[in-house]
Amino acid sequence: MTAGGLSWHVQELGKGPDLLLVHGTGASSHSWRDVAPLLAARFRVIAPDLPGHGFTSAPDTGGFTLPAMARALSDLLRVTGVDPSIVVGHSAGAAVLVRMTLDGHIAPDSILSINGALLPLSGIPRWIFAPMARLLATAPWVPRLVARRAGHAGTIENLIADTGSRLDRTGIQLYRQLVQRPEHVAGALSMMANWDLESLARDIAQLRTPLQLLTATGDRTIPPADAERVCALTSCARIVSLGQLGHLAHEERPRIVSNEIVRLAIDAGVVHGA
Repeated sequence: MTAGGLSWHVQELGKGPDLLLVHGTGASSHSWRDVAPLLAARFRVIAPDLPGHGFTSAPDTGGFTLPAMARALSDLLRVTGVDPSIVVGHSAGAAVLVRMTLDGHIAPDSILSINGALLPLSGIPRWIFAPMARLLATAPWVPRLVARRAGHAGTIENLIADTGSRLDRTGIQLYRQLVQRPEHVAGALSMMANWDLESLARDIAQLRTPLQLLTATGDRTIPPADAERVCALTSCARIVSLGQLGHLAHEERPRIVSNEIVRLAIDAGVVHGA
């Protein structure tokens, strides 16, 4: 469907209160493939591909900033008539949802973050990662090179392992198909190059919506300690540990994550227990 000048790919299933699932950088709606069906008995589940990711078209360069992506996703919700009671974001998807809430685009009863990328990098990585991402995003040959290497044995397996997660053969193959698309790689690099979480870290103290932070001790992408830092910035947040899982915890143990989403919805009065 078309919204805000973009052609969007959206997965929708189930009936009930609207529940929005937002993936992180470099992923797509495929990452909810096992979570969404578990939730469809209680919710109308909506899982879009973010701009420039999966099968959603890319905006211009300025459309990859956090506020711009928040506005773009809100345009999609308006067109589809989606009014989410519960919103769930993985990694950078959680940042998009918090920004949307702070900017008044959505007013959910609760936000659930799965290994959320809500704070800027600290230390040396902060001064290396962003400039490198900007450099790679401006080189037109990089997405083609990455897409070509994705077909080599072990490439995607190593990328997934670096997140601390272990996926089954289907999960690995889906990421391989995704990364073999230069358009998707270009979108992921552009998102990373334009990502600025400094303002979100400053503004999150104004958040009044309950924020549940699911963390995994095996996450090699977002330090679990970041959740403690978020709790120090806002009184609305609370932490729930998923134990020894990695960054892609919702793909490793979808039932555990879906149970947490249902529990949150019950506590918020969005759905009834049992």
